[in-house]
Amino acid sequence: MNGHNDSAVKIVNLSKEIKGHKILKDIHLEISRGKICGIVGRNGSGKTMLFKVIAGLIRPTSGIIEIFGNPITSGKFPKNIGLLLDKNGLLPHYSGLENLKLLASINNIISLEEIKKTLEIVGLDPEDKRPTKYYSLGMKQRLGIAQAIMEKPSLLILDEPMNGLDEDGVADIRNLIKNLKRQNVTILLSSHNSEDINLLCDEVYKMDKGCLSAFNNLNENNLQKSPK
Repeated sequence: MNGHNDSAVKIVNLSKEIKGHKILKDIHLEISRGKICGIVGRNGSGKTMLFKVIAGLIRPTSGIIEIFGNPITSGKFPKNIGLLLDKNGLLPHYSGLENLKLLASINNIISLEEIKKTLEIVGLDPEDKRPTKYYSLGMKQRLGIAQAIMEKPSLLILDEPMNGLDEDGVADIRNLIKNLKRQNVTILLSSHNSEDINLLCDEVYKMDKGCLSAFNNLNENNLQKSPK
């Protein structure tokens, strides 16, 4: 089942050390294509660092990462990856549409119509001319998700995608994630909400002090709410 061709993400002996402190410790992980993998753990456990290393934003100290069979080289953002991190890099004086147009101009592979459609998919109005500095936290989160999915990535990395969303927003984004899975998108996500993990994930891993282990026993006591 986990043959080479079936793997979306393959990580072997991955470690990251900063100033003598091991942030990630000998991590092994293999995610099959089209699966949703959840990572749970307390704040500061290393989840976001792992996501950044997988996305090629940070160079690991040691270890191997392959995305769809291709080794990841640091400093080079892998193709076919969409990424949502805490800092979404929005330009505050531009509208949501203008933000996405600027980002899309880097790869230049999607049309204006596709950008507008992505905004509608995440529940935003493409014709809204307001600068994003006037957006609510939930609207900014929806726009961050739009950034991650607009180029139709094969691998989607979502770090706390439900942050700042109200009940309707959470339901919308859960449905969006399920739809993407039906389109065979592989998804790696973290959440402080055990319900998100239980409803969405095919497999769950726990991050604790930089160590990753398979996780079967999920309840709220294992998750630490974000201070936001």
